[in-house]
Amino acid sequence: MVQYRELLRGKLSDSEFSLLPRSFDVIGDIAIIELPKELQRRAKKVGAAILGTLPNVKVVAMEVGGHTGKFRRQKLKVIAGEKRLETVHKESGTVLGLNVEKCYFSPRLGSERLRIASHVRPNERVLVVGSGVGPYPLVIARHSRASQVVGVEINPVAHKFAVENVARNKLQGRVLCVKGDAAKLPADEFDRIIIAIPHEGVALVPKLLHLLKKGGFLHVLDFAEESDMGVPARTLVERCRESGRRCKVVQTVKAGQPGVRRYRVCVDAKVN
Repeated sequence: MVQYRELLRGKLSDSEFSLLPRSFDVIGDIAIIELPKELQRRAKKVGAAILGTLPNVKVVAMEVGGHTGKFRRQKLKVIAGEKRLETVHKESGTVLGLNVEKCYFSPRLGSERLRIASHVRPNERVLVVGSGVGPYPLVIARHSRASQVVGVEINPVAHKFAVENVARNKLQGRVLCVKGDAAKLPADEFDRIIIAIPHEGVALVPKLLHLLKKGGFLHVLDFAEESDMGVPARTLVERCRESGRRCKVVQTVKAGQPGVRRYRVCVDAKVN
């Protein structure tokens, strides 16, 4: 397949061409690209090139700033194709409707979601904190024999899509969507908790331990610097100890690289 960069060769200056990103995200039929300031005046040309090389892409959007606020929303600008930011994305046998500007979703975590699902044992009750439009709950329900997966999301738009996605995937009864703050959930017991909010990560653990059974499992997404990848795991052990729980870290798994020498990681642990 012809790469979009090749369609732009000769249409941009050498310095501009050197700044073209080599990768971008595709969510459903929407491509989302981050362009440096020096290239933003060429955005329409870039968008047209992406449409010209990816027949399944109908919309190209450019990032305008990073993810901000408690809902982790990101401003986007359509630079080519249809004027919309809503789409349907397929992942690991599930179908997810979402608005890519109003709901946080990373297709790059698809393999991580499937990895965690592979650890879920039959008849477990699983809690997903920061469940968004439902990717973790739906993938876990589809690829495990969990008795119930509860997803908690504070973003009302993402929660609305999650409810629709449960019905779309015919997983009513096994997946329950709750809108609100997981730390305020009434007393309950889960066999496994996934904290899918890396910008808070381990810091959330003390507020959620009362929901985890003795001998239960945690999967905590967080960020780590390349210079010391063990910080999230050590901090998790300490936070559990301060809360009167014993924590054994099983492993720390790389789950992406959002920056230079900076990684998204998932800490897997058993808590007694």
